[in-house]
Amino acid sequence: MTSDTAKLHSVSVARVVVREDGRVLAIRRADNGTWELPGGVLELDEAVEDGVRREVYEETGIKVCVERLTGVYKNLRRGVIALVFRCSPENQIARLSDESIEVAWLTPDEVAERMAEVYAVRVLDGLRGDAAPSVRTHDGRHLL
Repeated sequence: MTSDTAKLHSVSVARVVVREDGRVLAIRRADNGTWELPGGVLELDEAVEDGVRREVYEETGIKVCVERLTGVYKNLRRGVIALVFRCSPENQIARLSDESIEVAWLTPDEVAERMAEVYAVRVLDGLRGDAAPSVRTHDGRHLL
């Protein structure tokens, strides 16, 4: 493939941080006001699990223990591949950041009410008890 026909992908990481009571850590983004899981783009020289921990901490002040991969999601419109991991919190006192205007521990029902379908399904996949990760594609808002 020649360089002018090659398409680039961006790899991001997100996490389903689950407390013992089953509530999930979520942020309301500062740039667009939507509710999502904490996450962001991996740095070039960064290990995946290090990126997971860094992104959660930067956006929420919560330190996490990475447990397992729960899903791989590709946004066909933007060429972004998101790796989603289930994590457990090491602390529960959250703070806001430049990227988050609200941080909350949501129930699964609240996630379904507040998040777009492509983000809510990541939470549901992360809450499943089985070990097999989901693999899904979407257009930025809806599953395909």
